[in-house]
Amino acid sequence: MHKQLQFWYHNNKRNLPWRHSLNPYNIWLSEIILQQTRVEQGLPYYLKFTDNYNTIIDFANADLNDILKLWQGLGYYSRARNMHIAAKYIRDNYNGIFPNNYNELIKLQGIGPYTAAAIASFAFNESKAVVDGNVYRVIARFAGIYTDINSTNGKHEFSKIANELLDKKNPAIHNQAMMELGAMVCKPQNPDCINCPINNSCFAFSNSEQKNLPVKIKKIKVKTRYFNYFIFENNGNTYLNQRGANDIWQGLFEFPLIEKPLFANEMEVLNELIENKYFDDISDLKIVFMENYKHILTHQILQAGFWKITSKTKPNLSNNFIEIKIDEINNYAVPKLLEKLISNVKLPHQIF
Repeated sequence: MHKQLQFWYHNNKRNLPWRHSLNPYNIWLSEIILQQTRVEQGLPYYLKFTDNYNTIIDFANADLNDILKLWQGLGYYSRARNMHIAAKYIRDNYNGIFPNNYNELIKLQGIGPYTAAAIASFAFNESKAVVDGNVYRVIARFAGIYTDINSTNGKHEFSKIANELLDKKNPAIHNQAMMELGAMVCKPQNPDCINCPINNSCFAFSNSEQKNLPVKIKKIKVKTRYFNYFIFENNGNTYLNQRGANDIWQGLFEFPLIEKPLFANEMEVLNELIENKYFDDISDLKIVFMENYKHILTHQILQAGFWKITSKTKPNLSNNFIEIKIDEINNYAVPKLLEKLISNVKLPHQIF
């Protein structure tokens, strides 16, 4: 298996920039970016980050808001926050030098068994099997494993088998090859079994079980939330709030928000403004509907409505809000939902 798999990898692997480096910083950066992200989407972000922050020290010394702005549109922003924490820890506790083994790597913020194994094997050739979604799929089909990959028993079983299959002499190449095979050949739908280098030993191929493996029982409960955004405009200024912890989009900026069923018309918006005492005088208010968007996250469906509210006086907002020039709005990291609005209506000019 090792020879067949590695021969195939050497002749078919994609030319990706992090594969030309043994620098653990570059490998760490690529692995975190590619979590929950396709390679074609993550590659431009990897290049942006390596251009802006050439070393782990550069990353650690960066302002978190700048990192979040660079991350904008990639989603799962906790990844960026955790990376910044880990980078500062490496700077302060390891003299800016990445830990060189699995046991130390896994202690870092945002690094779990998969990422620790990836960095340890790719950068330092440590004999640790990497098990990501692609590897789960390859192993389940190759060995005929019907255990739920989301279960605790499944995670232990697949990790054990992955380490048994690991080429101890060439762990880095083996891990890369397993992941690449899952990404390019052993795909979730319509796997290219005929061109698979290990199909002669594959249980699923021999038994036509590709569609049934791996077994993944979904347990995610999805809830729907309703966000009404007020885009206040006053004398060329608007207002943003930075979201706090314990919810989605921590550290990102957004317009004033009321979370309740979406408003249907201007009168409902006006009544809400009066009820919340946003203005002392409502006589000059101009309320315009902009857009409704549906935005899907892993555990949540967001229904969002945007309303532009123009006035001659400032709205009554808490001290958490900042007042900015409209032309400065693109300097702030915002959730993808707001980025979509800004892009579609060409903020800041058309919207105001």
